[in-house]
Amino acid sequence: MSRRRVVVTGCGGLTALGHTWPDIRAGLEAGRTGVVRMEDWDRYDELHTRLGAPTAPFELPRYYNRKVMRSMGRVALLSTRASELAVYDAGFERSDPVLTGGRTGIAFGSSAGSIVPIIAAGRFAELGTLKGAPTNSYVQMMAHTGAVNIGVFFKVRGRLITTCSACTSGSQGIGFGYETIRDGIQDVMIAGGADELSVVSAVVFDMIGATTTMNDTPERAPRPFDAERDGLVVGEGGATLILEDLEHAKARGAKIYAEVVGFGTNTDGTHITQPNAETMAEVMRLALDDAGLKPQDIGYVSAHGTGTERGDIAESRATNEVMGAEVPFSSLKSYFGHTLGACGSLEAWLGIEMMNEGWFAPTRNLDNPAEECAPLNHLREGPVKIDTDHFMSNNFAFGGINTSLIFRRYDG
Repeated sequence: MSRRRVVVTGCGGLTALGHTWPDIRAGLEAGRTGVVRMEDWDRYDELHTRLGAPTAPFELPRYYNRKVMRSMGRVALLSTRASELAVYDAGFERSDPVLTGGRTGIAFGSSAGSIVPIIAAGRFAELGTLKGAPTNSYVQMMAHTGAVNIGVFFKVRGRLITTCSACTSGSQGIGFGYETIRDGIQDVMIAGGADELSVVSAVVFDMIGATTTMNDTPERAPRPFDAERDGLVVGEGGATLILEDLEHAKARGAKIYAEVVGFGTNTDGTHITQPNAETMAEVMRLALDDAGLKPQDIGYVSAHGTGTERGDIAESRATNEVMGAEVPFSSLKSYFGHTLGACGSLEAWLGIEMMNEGWFAPTRNLDNPAEECAPLNHLREGPVKIDTDHFMSNNFAFGGINTSLIFRRYDG
């Protein structure tokens, strides 16, 4: 079977800088950050970080009633609403036969389910009380809660792939969705990732010394690839791309944002939390090989760029090895924090929008690139005008999971 071409026909998300591309673009162009001091976290004496990047407030349509939302914790709500925005952007209605007819599937993930029911379950195990436990605790706390709630909301009957792989959940969602359409298994895929912000998501990184402690200067954190970087900021959000077979999209007159042309994913096989530059480099080569492209064909690389010491070093060395020192390179986490399961799809969405407009955002707070990081063409002031037909988006997760996606500007 010949490979089908896969295009992006819808985009949507909920982020710390807003929920539409014009709002987010304005924030990026102004160099604004979604990072704030989380005052509620001051009561946790053993927590070192006090910074987070919560999703900006958003209103829900009236039909998000108790019945619709009873199976949703925060992460499922972010997943479902981001996907709804993308579905509408693609020109579908909620009950569209294309969505419900069995030829549309879902590839979506998060780091975990919602924390409130998990805390309630732990309280029961320790104290024997169900006080405060939602009756639908399991469906709100299960790792695939976002994907299944999307499926129920849109009555999707096709293939469902849950990509619960921490920081590569969103990028694997796009990659596996792309492969599913490419190979003729589905015509349309709802693909992406989401994660909610909680003190628990902060403390898991805090315990291993991976979070920033620039608590009194939230506008100065995080600092990916900077000599004074001291860790990541945990963020929140959800982002979805609607992927579609090119001929299917053209037949219905869909707007086409970009084409997905390359995907690679692999695992380190060495350490749960320590990054491996060798396999990071290999995943970029896998994506280039899948796309049939050479490194010099890529006009911009969207970095994972968390602002942690070892992560930034390994990523910079891998990128330098494969792409060379001159490739334009920046990290969007400097604006949104580390949105965990959402970051891969969020960064892909914004990269597509910027590619189509001919510019890319620089890395915030990158004053002095760290000497221990390999040399790269860091975008440090901007927006930076770059006219390119291809960009690469890379993400790396705990467990040694690596992803690389390549998008092509669609020219008809």
